[in-house]
Amino acid sequence: MTGQENAKKTLAKKIMVQGTMSNSGKSFLVAGLCRILKQDGYRTAPFKSQNMALNSYITKNGLEIGRAQAMQAEAAGIEPTVEMNPILLKPTSQMGSQVIVNGEVYGNLRAMDYYRRKPEFIPAVKKAFETLEEEFDAIVIEGAGSPAEINLRENDIVNMGLAELVDAPVILVGDIDRGGVFASLYGTVSLLEPKEQARIKGLVINKFRGDKKILEPGLRMIEEKLHIPVIGVIPMEQIDLDDEDSLSDRLTRTGSEELLKGGLDLAVIRLPHISNFTDFNALERHAGVQLRYVERASQLGNPDLILLPGTKNTISDLIWLRESGLEPAILRKVEFERVPVIGICGGYQMLGEQLSDPNGVEGEEGRSIRGMGLLPARTIFEQKKTRGQTEVVLRENTGMFEACAPGSLVNGYEIHMGITELTGKAKPIFARNSEQTEKGNGTESFHDQERQGQTSQTWESQNWEGLEREDGLVLGTYLHGLFDNEELTDALLEKLAKKKGISLEMTTESQEAYKQRQYDKLADLVRESLDMEAIYRIMGFNRKEC
Repeated sequence: MTGQENAKKTLAKKIMVQGTMSNSGKSFLVAGLCRILKQDGYRTAPFKSQNMALNSYITKNGLEIGRAQAMQAEAAGIEPTVEMNPILLKPTSQMGSQVIVNGEVYGNLRAMDYYRRKPEFIPAVKKAFETLEEEFDAIVIEGAGSPAEINLRENDIVNMGLAELVDAPVILVGDIDRGGVFASLYGTVSLLEPKEQARIKGLVINKFRGDKKILEPGLRMIEEKLHIPVIGVIPMEQIDLDDEDSLSDRLTRTGSEELLKGGLDLAVIRLPHISNFTDFNALERHAGVQLRYVERASQLGNPDLILLPGTKNTISDLIWLRESGLEPAILRKVEFERVPVIGICGGYQMLGEQLSDPNGVEGEEGRSIRGMGLLPARTIFEQKKTRGQTEVVLRENTGMFEACAPGSLVNGYEIHMGITELTGKAKPIFARNSEQTEKGNGTESFHDQERQGQTSQTWESQNWEGLEREDGLVLGTYLHGLFDNEELTDALLEKLAKKKGISLEMTTESQEAYKQRQYDKLADLVRESLDMEAIYRIMGFNRKEC
């Protein structure tokens, strides 16, 4: 009998994963449980009422949610929807965030203003959850930070406040890799109100290294002290999932000297407000390719490619790039050492000649700043956010992707505030529809179009996407997910390898197959490590075998 036949109740069963701290493994465990429930025949959805992250995703209907919920939905084998993350906070400074409600920009709020207005968002949270509850067999809910942040208990809509709102049982996860896991579990539970403590049905220890037998006395003691069972110990394991947290281990990778010598060295600039760094994950799948993150000029070294990522605050991060010494270091690499550079979204905007913010979208109204001057373009920030999934067509004669067949379909998504205008000669990279590929050979520049009487040079009006400098060394695009297009990525890496005089062993496994294998690997790990019979019992499923 399938899980769907077993679960004939009108509303979905649910379980909530909370953690003793940020980066304790909540997103990881939610994805694992979503995959297991899918494997066992249950139609399952992830849910996080409020997510604070700069890595986001655009749904098919053009709405913005946290990247982690999109990843969890993929693990569950379903299409991500806005109901899975009704509130997304994208920090713009130390004291404020852009608030996104139901996938659309609500406005920029200071932290205290948002805290006071939280009750206004409860109806949106309830409606989103109830929509999922009616459609799915099971919902796996993710908390945020820690439920023991007692200064935030009032008006809580993401931890115990949410658990009470939707009447969900809770399992609490602690990270043993950081040390002090028993203290963090005990302290977290002790700081909760009795009715909140009663919701915790199981404890999970995550990221364990070593012999579990050494841990067992501690497991028994914590169970005795808290009167809550430990339902699993999950070992530390290398599983490649899209992560969104600024604490991600990816961002601290500095590189291997051995690989730097014999392979390709790709340097991502770690901007202070870096967003959607998952754009570059696909580059790491190939043997002989090293991706590292750089935040000081002294770390830049001699890369084969420089990558400028997206950012939530382009002007502020451009100033940081300038003051840190990274901007002149990048300019020297490009102009004197012929090192190519690719900018995505905010990184693309930085590559231009000028950035203007007449309406104060990024802060100070009327501010204008010089760009890096590597592309003949200027960006004007606007109040309206451009967002949506995008399919474009590769044009001919694009230097970085010259080994890729013209006319190839390229998929991704756009999230940006502002338009980019061309100020000189440049090659458009992509056409927004197939008809555009028939107009010229790909070398026509916007400077030429202006002489032909074109009055507007914005990407949108010309129906192009992406810009490459005429010498093929500098490329910018608004397209997130660019490197998930395998043919394009293979062409780029092969060109870089040829230039360096090395050969690369390109993976034959597709990006989709690789992702699915990682989700199955995660499910196997979680299934082996947790008492799944207890999980199903906590959720209210009646199963004899798990």
